[in-house]
Amino acid sequence: MNGFLVFALLFWLGAWGLNQWLVAQRPKDPTTRRAIGLAVPLIFGITLLVIWECVVRGFEIPSILLPAPSLIWARIVTSTHILWADFQQTFLKSVITGYVAGCGLGFLVAILIDRSPFLQKGLLPIGNFVSALPVVGIAPIMVMWFGFDWQSKVAVVVIMTFFPMLVNTVQGLASASHMERDLMHTYAASWWQTLVRLRLPAAWPFIFNALKINSTLALIGAIVAEFFGTPIVGMGFRISTEVGRSNVDMVWAEIAVAALAGSVFYGLVALAERRVTFWHPSVRGGRA
Repeated sequence: MNGFLVFALLFWLGAWGLNQWLVAQRPKDPTTRRAIGLAVPLIFGITLLVIWECVVRGFEIPSILLPAPSLIWARIVTSTHILWADFQQTFLKSVITGYVAGCGLGFLVAILIDRSPFLQKGLLPIGNFVSALPVVGIAPIMVMWFGFDWQSKVAVVVIMTFFPMLVNTVQGLASASHMERDLMHTYAASWWQTLVRLRLPAAWPFIFNALKINSTLALIGAIVAEFFGTPIVGMGFRISTEVGRSNVDMVWAEIAVAALAGSVFYGLVALAERRVTFWHPSVRGGRA
């Protein structure tokens, strides 16, 4: 058997045993528990990269089909200026701007809908319809409306993030029980006081659920939108261009940067969720 494949098998067995041992630990120290929680997925990810490297080398897979992680890393190191410019164009300009605008607008409209049953019955079905539209159909229209620069990608991200936030916020505001609302009514609380002190805290888990979903949708929408027209910079532009040039290692480098950025973005939202909804059973259960 090929030496690379033997090493991959032994590494997998060793990492599997180590992770099994770590998962079985029940430390009382919260710092140790967090360290184990980080170590398990980290070891798993490193194991996948090692197996990937060994399989590519062991079976001598052509790099144009599947480059080894070492080749991808070499491309990242030698192309940091290109990757950074693409990251700025796609993530910092399109994703962040569209994410904030789409989620913020969806939240505000949800508050208005909560005050108007007419809007709730009229907008929510439209929201379900628009959220089902494919991004490949929306992106060309936004490019024609707003031009080839990052503004059209922001428009796509806004459309993709608006309705998940809208629907989740409306459901969250309605999650407070009638008993809790009646209690606020007996205290002569106004609609605004009931919203701030009861219904909005009850809606936070739903809102953060939308924020986490949108953190991935925003990045996907911005990258796909760049396939339909963009200046000569951006993750989507680079992926589509380098595929045509058969520079697959550069394509994977862009994918790696996008995956890392998306994971960090999602992690920051999840961390904020734990800080805000510390009282929720799912968060308290995770800390137990």
